[in-house]
Amino acid sequence: MFNLSISPFEYQRFCVCLKAASGIALGDGQEYLVLGRLRPLMEREGLLSFSDLLTSMEAREALLMAVIEAMATGETEWFRDEDPYRILRERILPDLVARRQTVHLWSAACSTGQEPYSMAIELLEYQRQFPGALPPESSGQVSILATDLSDRAVRSAARGVYPQLTLRRGLSSALLRRYFQTCADQGSREAVKDHWEVSRAVRELVTFQQHNLKDSLQRHGPFDVIFCRNVLIYFSPEWQWDVIRHLHRSLKPSGYLVVGSSENVVSMLSRHMEPLFDTVSCFPGVVYRAR
Repeated sequence: MFNLSISPFEYQRFCVCLKAASGIALGDGQEYLVLGRLRPLMEREGLLSFSDLLTSMEAREALLMAVIEAMATGETEWFRDEDPYRILRERILPDLVARRQTVHLWSAACSTGQEPYSMAIELLEYQRQFPGALPPESSGQVSILATDLSDRAVRSAARGVYPQLTLRRGLSSALLRRYFQTCADQGSREAVKDHWEVSRAVRELVTFQQHNLKDSLQRHGPFDVIFCRNVLIYFSPEWQWDVIRHLHRSLKPSGYLVVGSSENVVSMLSRHMEPLFDTVSCFPGVVYRAR
């Protein structure tokens, strides 16, 4: 019989394993979150208890990765929070243009693709407003790398196909018409009406890759801009610092790091990033520029 419960010892054992494998740090009293996210996986794998899950995930790397994917927060939307994209449009891109920089961006923890595609749309909109300001897309000097811990999320993002309902969250009608088209998904008539595909112009700017933020990505850099938003808050303090150092090493001098707006994260970054970054106030919002 399926037993959906977790003892204090099992929860502690799970937290230790999850943190060691992914850096995700769970606090006390989040058993309900763990069980809610992992129940479908347990049923799929035929695991009858949380004890069975722990034993299996410690022995099977594929199952451990599936657990990490299930626990990683995937909530996202188009142009989420707006301010980072306004800052990209009004502050960062003009600075890169003035310095005749390349425009290589990295969307870290991209989830199902809304963030990097939103970044790509910002680049195309900037080019529409200021023709010739950015290097031509064909020059290889404008690009976006999008990564996520979840291989499933990366594969979904690379498809660039979204239900119409999800496109209403943060995407204007004008941008929807300009950068998306309806598409048929698996030959279904319903999908012709209810699913939209990102345009080729947007898709060609973005490359997707599975990547764990605890690992360096220097071989793909250096980048002019990194978005690493709404993910650091899920890591333990020591992992946050490791990730920050990886991000700094992946940026060009004077490159920009854009993080989430959580006050706790910003406070933590302000204390530890001082030797590595200057704070740039953007009224509202702040970004960090690599020293």
